[in-house]
Amino acid sequence: MTQSDYTALWRNTRFFQSVGQLHQLPTTGVEVAFAGRSNAGKSSTLNRLCGQKALARTSRTPGRTQLINLFDWADNARLADLPGYGFAKAPQAVRRQWADLVQGYFVKHPPLRAVVVIMDARRPLTELDQQMVEWASAGGLPVLCLLNKADKLGRGAAMNALLQARKELASLNLPNVQAELFSAQTGLNVDSVRRIIGDWLTAAPA
Repeated sequence: MTQSDYTALWRNTRFFQSVGQLHQLPTTGVEVAFAGRSNAGKSSTLNRLCGQKALARTSRTPGRTQLINLFDWADNARLADLPGYGFAKAPQAVRRQWADLVQGYFVKHPPLRAVVVIMDARRPLTELDQQMVEWASAGGLPVLCLLNKADKLGRGAAMNALLQARKELASLNLPNVQAELFSAQTGLNVDSVRRIIGDWLTAAPA
């Protein structure tokens, strides 16, 4: 599939449904999930990849939205926007509900093909970021770590952040985990990320 084919699919992505429980999820097709801290720019990343300004909407109160939002990317291929994490003001019961939902989604949802973890390039691989990567990897899923907001750093500092993140990820000895710089603001690496995710969504079943 050419880059223009992928670009067209991304730009035609549309909202499908929101679910709060695993049994409400579609059981056929394929999905790639997006996870990230509540302030890492997850919604902005989705919007940039899809070439749309308000496809994924942000919540004014981090941690309030505890739903998985699904978007149709192509016929029987979807993007899943997971609830943001790192919401310090959320009650303990809400945090526990979030953990149960996300962990269950990673290990009990056959359509899920891979996970994209959005991080702040200025503070990558926080404890919660690392936990998310480990959960996804434990479910046998490939993981793409996007160091978003790379535009907030100089070129040298951004590359150093990327190299350090890759070194830390390598130390975890997890299979199929990669990291790339990204900027939802400037579109840095948007085409290459579209292709990585598009390849996951269009690959033949193993």
